[in-house]
This record gives sequence, C-alpha cells and structure tokens, in this order.
Amino acid sequence: MRQAEHIELAIHPKPDHLTIHDWIYSEIRAAILSGRLKPDVRLPTTRDFALQNQVSRGSVVTAYEQLIAEGYLCSYTGRGTFVSKTLPHDLAVRPASRPSLSPKHGTLSRRGAMLAQSPFYQESRQTDPIPFRPNQPDVEHFPFNIWNRIASKRANALRDRNMGDLDPGGYLPLRESIAEHLKYAQRIQCTLEQVVILGSAQQALDLCTRLLLDVGDQVWMEDPGYPGANRIFAGNEAHVIPVAVDKAGMNVERAIEMAPHAKMAYITAAHQSPLGVTLSLERRLALLAWAEQNQATILEDDYDSEYRFDGIPLAPIKSLDSSGRVIYMGTFSKLLYPGIRLAYVVLPDWLTDPFLSAVSLTCRYLGLHPQMILSEFMAGGHYARHLRRMKMIYQERAQAFEYACREKLGGEFHVNPITTGLDACVFLPGELDDADVARQLSASGIEARPLSFYGIAKKPASGLVMGFAAFTPTAIAGGWEKIARILRQ
Repeated sequence: MRQAEHIELAIHPKPDHLTIHDWIYSEIRAAILSGRLKPDVRLPTTRDFALQNQVSRGSVVTAYEQLIAEGYLCSYTGRGTFVSKTLPHDLAVRPASRPSLSPKHGTLSRRGAMLAQSPFYQESRQTDPIPFRPNQPDVEHFPFNIWNRIASKRANALRDRNMGDLDPGGYLPLRESIAEHLKYAQRIQCTLEQVVILGSAQQALDLCTRLLLDVGDQVWMEDPGYPGANRIFAGNEAHVIPVAVDKAGMNVERAIEMAPHAKMAYITAAHQSPLGVTLSLERRLALLAWAEQNQATILEDDYDSEYRFDGIPLAPIKSLDSSGRVIYMGTFSKLLYPGIRLAYVVLPDWLTDPFLSAVSLTCRYLGLHPQMILSEFMAGGHYARHLRRMKMIYQERAQAFEYACREKLGGEFHVNPITTGLDACVFLPGELDDADVARQLSASGIEARPLSFYGIAKKPASGLVMGFAAFTPTAIAGGWEKIARILRQ
C-alpha cells in the first residue's frame, strides 16, 4: 500500500458559496462515492492535507471528524485515518458525483425513460434452475467436453492476423455454417453475406427498428406478445398496433383492417410468444402478400422453433419470401445456453449494407473467440447432434409437464398443447388473478410469469407462462404437487 504522505488527493477549487470545512468534506466524500478513494485506503494526515491545499489544519480536522461520524472514514490511534471498509448503505444509490456542486438528479430523454423500463432480469442468474422460470434451457446435458476442447484449441491458436479489426458482419466461417444449417434445417435459401452475427436478438430488434421505422410509423405486434419487442418499438417512438392472437396465430385480416399501411409486422410465427400457437399457412401467405403490396417489412423472430416435438420444424415465413420483405432472426441463447450471447439475422439483399454500417456505428463488431468456437462446433456436426438430443429430452419433459398439470390440478387448469420450445402457457380459472398467483408461488420458491405481463392493448385471459425444459420429469411432478398445495390454500 502506498504511504499516506505520498498520496496527493486532487480536489477541485473551492467554490465561493462553501466554507473551507464544507469544501474539504464534500471533496473527500465525492472521491469516496465515485470510487477514487477505495475502502481501506489511508488518507494523508490532517497536517499533510492542510499543507498540500494551503488551508488551516483545524478545517481539515473538522472535515475528517464529520466524515468519521458519518461512517465514511475510520481513525486508528498510531496508524492514521482510513476510508471505511464498511461504507454507508447510501453509497449503493447515490450518484458518483460531487453532490454539493452538481444537481442531485439528471434528466432522461423521452426515449431514455422508455429504455429505462427493461422487462428482463437485471441480476446475474448463475444458479441452479428455478422451477418453473421461463426461458431456461437445460445445460446439464450440454457437451462441455467438446466445447471446452474446441475453446482450448482456439485459445492456443491465437495469431496476429486475428488481433486486428474484425468484420462487423461477424466471423465468416460461422456465417457460412449458419447459412448451411438454415438451408437444411429451416429450408431458408441464403448466402453467408446475408447472415449477420449479433450479440442478441434484442440488438437485432433495435437496429431493424432504427433503420426501418421513423417516429410514429406503425408496426403490427401480437397481443399478447413479447415485451422485449414492445419496449424496443416504444423506445424508438414507433406506434405499436396490437393485433389479437387466436389458435391460428396473429389475426392478419384484422391487422390489415386496423392499419393497412403499417411499415412493419413483428411476429413469432413458429411458436407464438407467449401462447405457443403456430401461425397458419393461410395467414403466413396473407402476411407476405400484404408486405409485398405495401412495401412493408416482416420481422420474423424464430427463437426456439428447432425444438419442435411434433415432426420437423414448420417452414419459416422467410422460406416463402421471394421479394425480400422478411428479416429472419435466430438466437443461440435458447438453443445452447443463455450466456453465449450470440444471435443472428438473415437480411434481404437490399438491407445488408445499411445494416452492416449500423452495426459498425453502434458496436463496431463482436469479439472473435466465441464466434470461432461456435463455428467449429457447428462445422463438426456437434450443434446438430446437440439439437437432436435435446429435442428428445425436451419432448419427454413437455409430456411430463402436461400430465402433471392435469393430474395435480384437474380440468380447471388448461395447458395449451406443447409442441415446441422451452415454455408452456397454463390457463387459470377465470376468478384467479394471474399476478396474485405468481406472487404466491414466488413466495414459495416457484417462479412463473403472469400472462398479463405480455398484454398490450387488453388484459389476456388469466394464465401463467412456465418453463419446463430445465427440469426432469420427477422434478416437474414434485413442482406441480407443491403448486397444487399452494393453490388449494
């Protein structure tokens, strides 16, 4: 540790409206709040501090004593004065600025206020899976040995040619692997140049919105629908047109009646979020015809359709697109593991250059190492094998989830048939408020997201969105037994 007499704490000039004591107090306190003075750092003696700043020692002593009284500093006879190891609680909430010399609060823009309302968890979730939290893939069956072997090999193969600026579109071999996979798995014909690697589906949503929608432009969205998309559209000041969803997916005919000249349609066609239904072929074709006629764009969010249990995945809308109206989004966070933070878009040719420019402007490019690992993982056939294996595991768990719900709670609780993905929608009896039920379950260690959380224009039927993929059939049965006891109470 540096000796105190060698520490010179730079402070701002004294403003006219503060006494010397208040000025010294404010500057030291601001240095602690901002992190410039770390816990357990020894301060200069009062004599040295006074000499450094050409003030009376008495003023420094008074400031030190006040900071000690408030818990910012600790003084030890014969050792000196230190920043407290246990700092005051309000350090967690105060701005890291000089409180006496600047406004107490900044002001968010109108868009900033919308962006400050994220629907996502904002804490680390490096814990065992929590029943029945949505969007949790099973990671225990992930091929760690294969992945780590590739990661180790790639880490040891770093070369100077890989240490410069990168392509904003992503690692070319990975883009090629994705294009090849989509051709066989999803029947999407695209080139690697049309594939762009991103850090998340949210990034893709944000860039597409900013590139294609002006303030006030209309965008169709399923209601109930994915809150992450709704907040992005609102944050960019687009006008969301909520469109009802039934057993055949978004009601496209109704959407055309409400907003025939909308600029965009956002849709989860393969596995509607949150209800789990599939957009019918008739409506897919009607959606494409509308987009072509109105020069609109369809943003197809295909977040987990490769985990389809009833036959092969349905052909995406993108596979039917012959006029470049569809942007197709996919993510590896649901198919592999959340922390990978890799997603992609397949763009129409006319949008590739503007999109790459937008990526370069907003984030430049992604790190190379995770992309190289995933590229080799896919090229070696491990990705396809992992999807096949997990599809069988998830299918067994989906069946166990449906069975346990019926057995423990009977006919009053209805589960939409689980044909795809990691989550299920459970409808509650009409007299139960889903938000209240979710709170009661949470108090007992069970997480479920109320269906009302997804509503836009109107409150949907009472229900819960629940994840099943991360739990064994035995754990699912035990979880539903606990839920039944809670609800009976």
